[in-house]
Parts: sequence; C-alpha cells; structure tokens
Amino acid sequence: MAAQKYYTEIRVIYADTDAMGIVYHTNYIKWFEAGRGEMMRQLGHPYKTLEERGMWLPVVSVTCEYKAPAVYDDILIIAAWVEKLGGVSVVIGYEITRKETGELLVTGSTRHAITTPDLKPLRIQKEFPEIYALFQK
Repeated sequence: MAAQKYYTEIRVIYADTDAMGIVYHTNYIKWFEAGRGEMMRQLGHPYKTLEERGMWLPVVSVTCEYKAPAVYDDILIIAAWVEKLGGVSVVIGYEITRKETGELLVTGSTRHAITTPDLKPLRIQKEFPEIYALFQK
C-alpha cells in the first residue's frame, strides 16, 4: 500500500532565485522542511506540540535529486510522506512539482532520529504509540 501524501503549496519569490534566474538549490531543502512541518500539522501533531511533549526529530541526513528548475513566481506543490519508520528513526520522502504543469522538479528525503530534548534515542512505539500509529499509515 502506498503511503499517504500530504501537500503544501508555496510560491517562488525573487529572493529564492540565483543569478541565472532559477531557484537556488538549497531552497529545496528549506521547502522539504516546510512540507514536513505541514504534514505534521495535518496529522494533528505539529512540531511545537511534539517538542512540548518531549519528542525531537533532528535531521541526520538529506537526499535531494534535481530533475528540472523552478523559476520566479512558480507555484510549487510539496508532497511529503512517511517513507520508512524504524524504532528510533523516521524517513520522510518528498516530491516537489510545478503546479501549473505537474512537472516533477525535485525528489528527496530526510532521515530523522527520534530523540528526547537531550538527544537520547526515544522509542516512538513505546513512548508515543499514537504518533507511531499515524506514521505507520
């Protein structure tokens, strides 16, 4: 069964582009974070709430593959989903497409440790079973 995807829309502003007039590559990593944050809100567990409850999700690795460039004023759709869930880690997958054409621009993922605020591994299934269940969907 395919993972549930969660969608966020953003518009490219001029400051997001480089001297060639295309989106500067590191902005996609920032947009992964925006998509991930919105996914968590849509799941009913915004990051702020998780942190208040004692669960952190620090990024430990990022992958990003560029397929086609975005440009100023494009409206982009960020899809985010739980790609893989481990005992003390989670991998979030991403696709960024151009809204107007549906063209796939970027794919990627972020791997997160699941920790306490002092960065000790946290077993999500034991400590936060309701979030574990949401991530499994």
